[in-house]
Amino acid sequence: MTDNRTATVRRADPKGLDRAGEPHLDDARVSAYLERIGAARPDRPDAGHLRDLQLRHVRSVPFENLDIHSGKQIDLDARSLVDKIARDRRGGICYEVNGAFAALLTSLGYRVSLLSARVFLGDGFGPPFDHLALRVDGDEAWLVDVGFGRQIEFPLRLDERADQHGPGGVYRIADAADGDLDIYRDGELQYRAELRPRALADFATACWWHSNAPQAHFTQNLVCSLPTETGRITLSGRRLVVTEAGISRDTELPDGAVLKAYQEHFGIVLDRVPGLLPVPHREAPAATGRGEH
Repeated sequence: MTDNRTATVRRADPKGLDRAGEPHLDDARVSAYLERIGAARPDRPDAGHLRDLQLRHVRSVPFENLDIHSGKQIDLDARSLVDKIARDRRGGICYEVNGAFAALLTSLGYRVSLLSARVFLGDGFGPPFDHLALRVDGDEAWLVDVGFGRQIEFPLRLDERADQHGPGGVYRIADAADGDLDIYRDGELQYRAELRPRALADFATACWWHSNAPQAHFTQNLVCSLPTETGRITLSGRRLVVTEAGISRDTELPDGAVLKAYQEHFGIVLDRVPGLLPVPHREAPAATGRGEH
């Protein structure tokens, strides 16, 4: 019997689930998602198309936590996540963008597994389910991640231990204890990933914690960030940082320019300027795990 925690590709049933129990997007959602990231529909699920989809995704869909400061709860349902990106033209944190991308890839014929990862904090790792990353299996196995702050712009070969070069940096995968893998960027440890397949629901408590706990990074900070061909654009509150060819320009925007900056740089249309809100006290959902990104 197929493990229902692994996003394998099967024919969808009338309820929109494939035979492994994973969300299978309808054709309208797939088309809208591809249009959102400026990608053509792949004619086959191969490594070349995967690389193109990932690069287009990270340069179109920002890493952002604006909903957390609007009092909106994140619904870890694949179709809701896809609609936020494709219909509402928004981004999200790791659980959202990687969860949505997994559903897209699955619907395009890729074999996808959700992986739990622990972010390296300088003096140790965060807890399990701290971060959500993806494994994509074909002729080779790939680590795919469109939702880690400074997004990874290309798939990483899971069996490769030498440096892997891409537009956003130099990455290296190293073996860690208990069969886990350590992910390095430009020589600095980023996170430790487990290889056991997980379900999206497994990340619910971690997602809630990052969205609600007063001590969580995302409740204390506003962020919206997107890599570009020459660097990166980040808007944190009213602070706009534009990096091009290694040179950064840091600007404190007046109130009247903030909404325009969200629309101009990220395509996000808001009706008010986001600001840090008091963390609401809500009952946590019944699920396992907690975490950082």
